[in-house]
Amino acid sequence: MISFALFRRAALLAACSLTLSLQAHPAADAMTAAAKAFLGTLKPEQKTKAHYTDLKADARHAWHFIPTEMVSFGRKGLPMTEMTEQQRQLALALLKSAMSEQGYGKATGIMGLEAILRELEKAGKVDRNPILYFVSIYGTPDAKGTWAWRFEGHHLSLSFTVVDGKEVAAVPSFMGTNPAEVREGAKKGLRVLGVEEDLGRELVKSLSAEQRTTAIFDKVAPKDIITGADRAAKRLTPPGIAYSQLNGAQKEQLKKVVAEYANRVRPDVAKSDLAKIDKAGWDTVAFAWAGGLERGDGHYYRVQGPTFLLEYDNTQNNANHVHAVWRDFTNDFGEDLLKKHYEQAHKK
Repeated sequence: MISFALFRRAALLAACSLTLSLQAHPAADAMTAAAKAFLGTLKPEQKTKAHYTDLKADARHAWHFIPTEMVSFGRKGLPMTEMTEQQRQLALALLKSAMSEQGYGKATGIMGLEAILRELEKAGKVDRNPILYFVSIYGTPDAKGTWAWRFEGHHLSLSFTVVDGKEVAAVPSFMGTNPAEVREGAKKGLRVLGVEEDLGRELVKSLSAEQRTTAIFDKVAPKDIITGADRAAKRLTPPGIAYSQLNGAQKEQLKKVVAEYANRVRPDVAKSDLAKIDKAGWDTVAFAWAGGLERGDGHYYRVQGPTFLLEYDNTQNNANHVHAVWRDFTNDFGEDLLKKHYEQAHKK
């Protein structure tokens, strides 16, 4: 016979478990609060651009990282150029709610490069405006609900999907820099994505001659990341050198490369992404390189495993123009999470 004390303890544990299961993911909580604060300041005509009430709106998948004038389907969302200063700060607060400190620094650094491009290009055809970045929200922001949002503009496209307030997808995640290294002016020497370049080069240069025959698939780097702004990322061949073929120091270096991309977003979300890679197994992860090995040479690299792909390319503008993306083969735009969500809803 179960004693009352044991029964009471079991009941308390069950109640605690239920309370935890009902709590929103910290990231979902933070993003919801920031999104509601932002939406609450918008006028009706602004909200028409910023808020798509249907999570399944086609606009959610219409992403790109090229300048607004070059996007044939038009950039989706409300541009910061059409916001008040208060609204701009709230838009940045929404971005900050999803990013790590270093990731937010990179994102705002990329935005700041537009002012440098404006000076370099003088009367260029493209509007190099540091606040020509768009916010779009899909569905109803709810700490325990299912919704999504994106922050996007030239060289920056960051998509987030919240599912049942419990899980968060932060892919696709694109960052780019032009110039990759600022070579004149007050910000001379600035390399917003310099760590991504240095970590990849350190790894490829640490490889033995034999290892390089497997890792380096072309002496000439492709002109851009191969997956571009494709709706779905695809596995790329050749895969390159497998993690299992690396020595101990090289394995750690490869993990540093992956972590640099994963850690763009807030730690609790990045932790889940890295755990997913751990679960699939690092021995299935591979590194591939193309192009020259020295600073100033056009170069490209990628890392991919069963669940993810990251690509880095620096070939344009005399190898001073970076494109770097983090993709998930099944969970871009939260597809995997949403599939499970809809299946459970159907069963209910």
